[in-house]
Amino acid sequence: MDITSLADCMTYVSEISQLHHAEWERMDRNLTLESRTDALKAAAGDEGIPSVFVATNGNELVGSAALVEQDLDTHKDLGPWLSAVFVKKNWRNQGVASLLVERCETEARKVGVGKIYLSTELASGLYKKLGWEFVERCVYRGVELDVMCKEFTS
Repeated sequence: MDITSLADCMTYVSEISQLHHAEWERMDRNLTLESRTDALKAAAGDEGIPSVFVATNGNELVGSAALVEQDLDTHKDLGPWLSAVFVKKNWRNQGVASLLVERCETEARKVGVGKIYLSTELASGLYKKLGWEFVERCVYRGVELDVMCKEFTS
């Protein structure tokens, strides 16, 4: 399993956009596949924030995760955010999400971020195991989410 920057393998942009669109379209019906693709390309920096990381096995895309300045427009006072953690169904429960999260955490620490946030509908247990703490439960665009954070010690 390799975790690399999307900037180094832009050939996966279209597939990631399609997977993300299928997974999260219900949270924003106004976001088209094209606009999602454009946002993904814009976030694919070489390092820092924003960054997108991909997990691959050989030439197969396995999953992705992003580190972004803002994720929930209802929580503009919080950031930066771990966002869009996605693993293909046949690769779930094999540690891929943990590897992607750890890569994003490493990038955040590398650029001097002391705390990052995330929102999740279903994976609070995973993030708790990875050291994330519950902040609040909220309803965002009709979906109940847990907002969590992780603080890095020096």
